[in-house]
Amino acid sequence: MRTPLKTALSLCAGALLCLTPQAAAPSAAAPAFDHAAHAPDRTVTTTADPAYEILVFSRTAGFRHSSIDEGIAALRDLGAANNFTVTATEDPTAFTTAHLARYRTVVFLSTTGDVLGPTQQTAFEQYLGAGGGYVGIHAAADTEYDWPFYEGLAGALFQSHPAIQPATVKVEDRAHDATAHLGRTWQRTDEWYNYRTNPRTTAHVLASLDESSYSGGTMSGDHPIAWCKDYAGGRAFYTGGGHTEESYADPAFRRHLLGGIRWAAGTTQADCRPETGYTPLFDGTSTTGWKQAGPGGFTLADGTLTSHGGLGLLWYNAKEFTGDYSLKLDWKLSGDDNSGVFVGFPASDDPWSAVDNGYEIQIDATDAADRTTGAVYGFRSADLAARDVALNPPGEWNTYEIRVTGERLEIFLNGRKINDFTNTDPARSLKQGHIGLQNHGDGDEASFRNIRIKQSGSPSDPRTGEVRGVNGKCLDVDNAGTADGTGVQVWTCNTSAAQRWTVADDGTLRALGKCLDVSGGGSADGSRVQLWTCNGTGAQKWAAQPDGTVRNPQSGKCLDASGGTWNDGTPVHLWTCHTGPNQKWTLP
Repeated sequence: MRTPLKTALSLCAGALLCLTPQAAAPSAAAPAFDHAAHAPDRTVTTTADPAYEILVFSRTAGFRHSSIDEGIAALRDLGAANNFTVTATEDPTAFTTAHLARYRTVVFLSTTGDVLGPTQQTAFEQYLGAGGGYVGIHAAADTEYDWPFYEGLAGALFQSHPAIQPATVKVEDRAHDATAHLGRTWQRTDEWYNYRTNPRTTAHVLASLDESSYSGGTMSGDHPIAWCKDYAGGRAFYTGGGHTEESYADPAFRRHLLGGIRWAAGTTQADCRPETGYTPLFDGTSTTGWKQAGPGGFTLADGTLTSHGGLGLLWYNAKEFTGDYSLKLDWKLSGDDNSGVFVGFPASDDPWSAVDNGYEIQIDATDAADRTTGAVYGFRSADLAARDVALNPPGEWNTYEIRVTGERLEIFLNGRKINDFTNTDPARSLKQGHIGLQNHGDGDEASFRNIRIKQSGSPSDPRTGEVRGVNGKCLDVDNAGTADGTGVQVWTCNTSAAQRWTVADDGTLRALGKCLDVSGGGSADGSRVQLWTCNGTGAQKWAAQPDGTVRNPQSGKCLDASGGTWNDGTPVHLWTCHTGPNQKWTLP
């Protein structure tokens, strides 16, 4: 056994709820692999964010908020304490391609009206397309009403507001760095905007307003107030708070802003895909429907389950899941700890039954490749390069999506696909079974929040990630260009925005805010495939086939990496379907 870095929580301390462990006899059959065996102990250390710069833009062409100066001062304080440098300006000429390239993110601090000209807008669009970040604060939603790109970036635009008053903020995501420090509700006084549209279908909502807690809300009870999204190749975070001067002296609001900046700048990771249709299995208030198997257990406090002792398993015994589903949950390690999420196992009070009959999606800061975070334990390592880009270190929250489709098991970490495994063992069928959380042993402290599931038949969410093809290379937009007609090619996978594609419900494949398109709607072999403004035509529809090809239904032909050898820069085009290796693609 390795030496734990942190001792386990004391059992039943204070008023905390402890789940009573149940004794279980050792499994009669030897386990397929030994969860007590680990790689030698390795120290896990945390480091400060690398130094970076942000641009704070506060130009106003309409109402000017008196809190702008306090906002700039607060952001400078946050930068001094968190290793980023703040440049504040109201000069729109700062928006050039060369100048913006200095900054990891651009903050629109209570801007109002039309603040950028056409050339500056184009430069900012290119900045986002190259992977830049955007943070909008309060009246950033009262800005650039005639610029469609900006409306999509902000997520929603201002409609009206009642008087400044206290309200209850419901924190929907407690894993994102902007909201992980908050409780399940947050009492604040501010000027609460109503928005022209609801951003929930295009952004991931972090917090919303309880309209019954104040007067003047007009969004029919679903009132997002902070959200994040991947947009046009970059990252966008918005918060509706920040009207008052007092906001910027509030430590909780400052930490909220810091988390948004860190995420937009790419120094912390989160799942910011839109999310609808999930049902909670653990909402932070009750463990009804869950049962402990084996020694140890989980302590419930602050909406969080934290493991102690073991080896045991807290499993959801209220229902066995059959058919396809998506399981999401938030998790955090304290140090070099060990835990896992089990799927596809039969009901049993013996935790080893899950080991022997199901699959564990591992959570472990350090271990062998097939036994560390993102692995299907003992069966398939995660894509370690993709995993490392997506992973937040011990002490920070992460989000798993575990997607079961037939016997296929896909794993997403903070919105990025990191593993794809297909079961071939009838004894471990994924088509039915329970789910559970492992409490690994003394000294292993893992925490879980917000466990939810969406079963087949529920509304689908966009799937975003790499499109992998021949020789393991990725579908790539040439030089991350966003102009209509930009070429599309295969290139060594590098996790850049140029290789981040969204499979949309309308049949399109989207990157950098535009669509994969057959030039001129052609159908001849060799027709050019390019990036183009999305227009709903058949030239932009694509359908994945069971044989691994991706077909354009209008032409009846397939997406094809051209030629007989496939190097970085090989263009893709349309070609008669033949199921060769250069026509096989793995979508997110």
